[in-house]
Amino acid sequence: MNILLDTHYLLWSILGDDSLSKEASDMIMNPNNNIYYSILSLWEIEIKHLKRPMCMPIDAVMVEDSCAGAGFTLLPILVPHVLALSTLHRDENAKAHKDPFDRLLIAQAKTSDMIFLTHDELLPDYNEPCICFM
Repeated sequence: MNILLDTHYLLWSILGDDSLSKEASDMIMNPNNNIYYSILSLWEIEIKHLKRPMCMPIDAVMVEDSCAGAGFTLLPILVPHVLALSTLHRDENAKAHKDPFDRLLIAQAKTSDMIFLTHDELLPDYNEPCICFM
C-alpha cells in the first residue's frame, strides 16, 4: 500500500512522538507499505520553523535527513495534483477548513492512488476515499 503522511504524522513518526497511535505506527512500520511525504510538508515545516523556531525547532533539512534515514519517499508537486484541487468538495454543513496545505496533500494522494494518513478531524468531511483518519 502507498501511504502519504500528513505533516503531523510525518513529524510524529520521525520524532518518535507519543501522539502517533499504535495503529498508525503499525501502518508506517509495515514493510509491505511504501511511505511517502510531500515536498509540501517540507515547505510547511520550513515556513513554521522560520516564523517561530521555538514552536517548530526542527527544520526542513532535519526532516529531509530523517525521512531519508527512515526510507520514506519524497513526493513532488505535479500539475495533476494542482488541477485536482478543483475536484475536492466538502459537506456544506461541515466546519470550515481553510488550510491550503491539507487540500493539496489530499489532492496529491487522490491523484497518486495513495492513502492519505491524517489526524486532522476536519479532513474526512472531504469524503475522499483516499483519506484515512486515525
